[in-house]
Amino acid sequence: MRRWRQMAAVALVTALIGIVAAGHPGMAAEISENGGEENKPESEITEEEKEEKEAKEAHERALKEAYDLPVQTNKIKNWPKGPGTYGDAGIVMDADSGAILYAKNIDKHEYPASITKVLTALLAFRLGDMDSQVTISNEALSCLGDGYASIGLKTGNVITLEQAMYAMLLASANEAAYAVGETVAESQGQEYDWFIEQMNEKCVKLGGNNSNFINTNGVFDENHYTCARDMALIGSALFEVPMFFRICQTQQYTIPASDTVEEHIFQQKHRMLIQGNEDYYEYAVGGKTGYTTEAENTLITLADNGERRLVCVVLRTYGGHPYSDTKALLDYGFDNFQMVFIEENDVEEDYRWVEDGAYVLLPEKVEFEELDREIVLHEDGTDDATVTYFYKNMPVGTCEVTVSGDYYNRERAAQKELELQKKAGEKKKKEAAEKAKEKKKEKEERYKAATAIAAAGILAVCAGIAGIVTNISRKRKEKRRRR
Repeated sequence: MRRWRQMAAVALVTALIGIVAAGHPGMAAEISENGGEENKPESEITEEEKEEKEAKEAHERALKEAYDLPVQTNKIKNWPKGPGTYGDAGIVMDADSGAILYAKNIDKHEYPASITKVLTALLAFRLGDMDSQVTISNEALSCLGDGYASIGLKTGNVITLEQAMYAMLLASANEAAYAVGETVAESQGQEYDWFIEQMNEKCVKLGGNNSNFINTNGVFDENHYTCARDMALIGSALFEVPMFFRICQTQQYTIPASDTVEEHIFQQKHRMLIQGNEDYYEYAVGGKTGYTTEAENTLITLADNGERRLVCVVLRTYGGHPYSDTKALLDYGFDNFQMVFIEENDVEEDYRWVEDGAYVLLPEKVEFEELDREIVLHEDGTDDATVTYFYKNMPVGTCEVTVSGDYYNRERAAQKELELQKKAGEKKKKEAAEKAKEKKKEKEERYKAATAIAAAGILAVCAGIAGIVTNISRKRKEKRRRR
């Protein structure tokens, strides 16, 4: 009897659901969305649905794989654990000390896309005249593939270099970035390729060793790559360029119509710099977005909370995560480290002077005494040097010093000894190479001699055989004649 009651209750509930669903199409649709489609037989799924499903699954796999990639700083003893990110690489660097606070595959080669333009800007600010004229060339427009960012400049349009910088940094206009490189190179009596060389040289001078830039805008090329560390070094250098921040903090810019160009109006694209946007970040002061199919999302963000200036770079980030990842990383950088002043803690007798205000950034559980240091004398031959401090091989700060006379003499003597050893090693290597060359020559000569002797022997044998054959033939002929 109880069983019949249960069955009746189930039937009643099912009937009620049917009645309610019939009277509420939205509910029926919700039931269908949540359960119907997933339970469709394979034969009833359309090709479009299959492709959509496969794309969704691939995206979810990519997200998980990126999130699961190791964060190197999370493996350091007593280092605060940083957030996971949905990208292949990420970094947080303190712009003033060079301390690396967060590291995820920071030296891995990645495609930068349009964040390339911050390096273009750094050089243009230093080498260009913002009032100079920029003429849009055919070459500048030839880089525009399908879907690449542009403000619609045309061949022969003339704008100022300053206007081109706004177009490049705010609207990410690729033709403007190309024209910036052309114009600055021309002002130096050079060609566009010279500007590219300067980009690579500048990166190396800043300490970047894992980049190869071949254009000014980040248009995809398999040989155009960088890494998170190199981009953070470039971003740190931009903190010394006030105009960069003036441009980046502009919400909308207008290039007015003139005899040489139509009016162009464009807006800021970096959502962390747009007040009122859901991704707005109060400490963000500059940066650049990037995207190509091959690079996925890339983002560089400069932030200043009044006490500390940080650079955050995320590369090959999937979905809508570059902003949420960047916010989490910047919060981590601001909240988990404290400034420890070098002059108050490094009491080594090797210094006569220490840069005023220089510091390292350390987690709460790490003491200054636990750090290693590397002193590198400047190449100008003076007693000035740069000191880099490390915790478990992770740089936590640098400063400029003047070394003591004793240290200078010891270091120069050691350098001379190394140079002598290097020269001796090179000399020994050269002598060994020459000996090997002589041995090879002797071997070749012996081989030639042996070959000649062997050939002579073979000729002698052949001549002997020929003589025997000739003698036998002669005797046979004589014998036949006697018959």
